[in-house]
Amino acid sequence: RENVKVNIVDTPGHMDFLADVYRSLSVLDGAILLISAKDGVQSQTRILFHALRKMNIPIIFFINKIDQNGINLPDVYQDIKDKLSDDIIIKQTVNLNLKPYVIDYTEPEQWETVIVGNDYLLEKYTIGKTLNIAELEKEENERIQSCSLYPVYHGSAKNNIGIKQLIEVITSKLFSPTQLNSDKLCGNV
Repeated sequence: RENVKVNIVDTPGHMDFLADVYRSLSVLDGAILLISAKDGVQSQTRILFHALRKMNIPIIFFINKIDQNGINLPDVYQDIKDKLSDDIIIKQTVNLNLKPYVIDYTEPEQWETVIVGNDYLLEKYTIGKTLNIAELEKEENERIQSCSLYPVYHGSAKNNIGIKQLIEVITSKLFSPTQLNSDKLCGNV
């Protein structure tokens, strides 16, 4: 999106700096939690996730380092579900060939998590009516904003894989329409 300014607050991952991290959370409109494809969910990630959730800050998971050898993404997804939340939606398929890359999902099956969370969409789906992509995206965005759904993206920050998609999703998923259309400056200190 044009005319959107994003400030990135990089918080230390080490437990010794956790108090400083908590102080920085109050100024966030949204958060991207990095999860290593190799190591899965770490203890500090769990602590941050629960703090962000308590503060009602929308969260996107970014599984980083998908270009490393020996990763098992289904295990990482299960780790997220076991340690953080079942309410995740995988937004991309990952090809782990010699040169890994990610492709955004467009198939209706990937919307199951969104459909199940909305009675109207679920009824429409079960009787065989076609679901409008705009309806699905609206419901998905509302659930992300209400911190009841967490999209999962993939990439490698080091090798610029999936970064363009991540930047696009920051402005399209982490901000509510009122935040994006407001000329008024605001913040919490």
